[in-house]
Amino acid sequence: MAAGLLTSRISGLVRTRVLAHFFGVSVLGDVWAFASRGPNVIQNLLGEQSLSAAFIPVYVRKLLGEDKEEAHRFAGAILALLIAVLTVVVVSAVLLADPFVRLLMPGFAADAAAVADGTQSIDRLELAIVAVRIMFPSMALLVLSAWCLGVLNSHGSFFLAYVAPVGWNAAIIGAVLWTGLVLSGEADGGRSLLLASCWGALGGAFLQLGVQLPVVWRLLGSLRLRSMRTPGVAESVRLFFPALAGRGALQLSSWADLAIASLLATGSVAALLWAQSLYLLPVALFGSSFAIVELPALSRIADSDREEKSVLALLSAFRRMTFLMAPTLVGTIAFGYLVVGVLYRSGEFGQDDHLLVYLVLCAYAPGLLSSAASSLLQSGFFALQDTRRPARAAVLRVSVSIVLGALFGLIVNRLSIGSVFEELASSPLRLGAVGLAFGSAIAAWVELLLLLRWLPDQLPGLRLPWSDVGLLVGLAVLACLPAGLVWWGLWNASYLISAPLVLAVFVVGYGLLCRQGRYRGELDVVLRLIRRA
Repeated sequence: MAAGLLTSRISGLVRTRVLAHFFGVSVLGDVWAFASRGPNVIQNLLGEQSLSAAFIPVYVRKLLGEDKEEAHRFAGAILALLIAVLTVVVVSAVLLADPFVRLLMPGFAADAAAVADGTQSIDRLELAIVAVRIMFPSMALLVLSAWCLGVLNSHGSFFLAYVAPVGWNAAIIGAVLWTGLVLSGEADGGRSLLLASCWGALGGAFLQLGVQLPVVWRLLGSLRLRSMRTPGVAESVRLFFPALAGRGALQLSSWADLAIASLLATGSVAALLWAQSLYLLPVALFGSSFAIVELPALSRIADSDREEKSVLALLSAFRRMTFLMAPTLVGTIAFGYLVVGVLYRSGEFGQDDHLLVYLVLCAYAPGLLSSAASSLLQSGFFALQDTRRPARAAVLRVSVSIVLGALFGLIVNRLSIGSVFEELASSPLRLGAVGLAFGSAIAAWVELLLLLRWLPDQLPGLRLPWSDVGLLVGLAVLACLPAGLVWWGLWNASYLISAPLVLAVFVVGYGLLCRQGRYRGELDVVLRLIRRA
């Protein structure tokens, strides 16, 4: 799973790099941020996040029973239910794209007047409506791909499910490069580039689903749609809606950030998207990945020794996750400027874009550890078939994120890049996105604190080792010292040279410090996984 997820995330970074080159922090970047994030959030809500929480525990219990055919019938019934729901969602989104965009991105509605008076060249509302009508069918295919993921994970097959998104990313990259470099798609202000990326996403969704279906067919014996009255469906649906809120908190929070950003200065939505692409990467690799693996494992634990084994499993996963997340948190703040530079700095992505995205990334950084830990603890709740309390914590997280994000965003939006950094005095970009991101980071800790308060009710022996967190963060800070000296020596070098060297020194330094202490076991596990991958 680590190998597949890392490969797909790297391809995702390449996709983001290509799009940032052509779009930058601009009007087109705003439209792509909404067109891609909206369907992606729905895909995660209906598919990978909520479906896994509601589908896998029930399916795994049926697989452990004597009648495997009953498990296969249940999987077919869930597939039929998904197809029915997705058909309604897609048709509704296509027909109601105009009010849908106006509701979720209210700031786009003022663009028509800006285009009329000549202060803006592209109407984001009009272009976003066209993009949504192309992108939503791809969302449906990606949700069905998430159903395949649930089946594969339940059978202990992780690589294919997590490497499949490479096809989606590759199709977008190919479509944008062909349009931008071969067909000179920027001649019409970039409109053809934006639409090419959307059509590429649709083609890529077919690829992502197509590579998984043959293996799923072999595991289930067929892909027959079953009656929605099949035993287990009602239980799965009952688990789904609380899981929808619980698993989807991070996605809903990021989407709410984009909606509020549309009311701020032009480019704020794009700045959030480019920063979120980096922020969500380690959360997925080191947070969601552990949660995904632990959910089927926890679901298999017998009731007789559930408490002891569940506590041991969660503590072990938390320790490994913290070992990876602590340097990620510190490194994001210390060296995020280099990462943004090497990934995005070219084409339309200039110095002011670079600095703004880095500041947004730093504002998100405090929420890295809490978001990853929340994903892991949710698996403990879901394995115990308690989806209501994670849902309550998630709703509160989203609410806090909206309130604090809007408050901080509106306050900080009064400042421009130029008012803070004199060398960028001519830049029109404003800092509202930084306030939005910081509000989201605070909300992530609110969710984690609630989960930590409630989970011991069912697992009384669970106490997270916060002393380990502090020690690992301290080791990561120490590892910054030699890496910082290398960066100082390469200050005028290209990001392509300085970023890999500085990050390599940081990672090696952290590993050496951990090897001398009590975290040698965690380091050996990580090195063993890297060698296997």
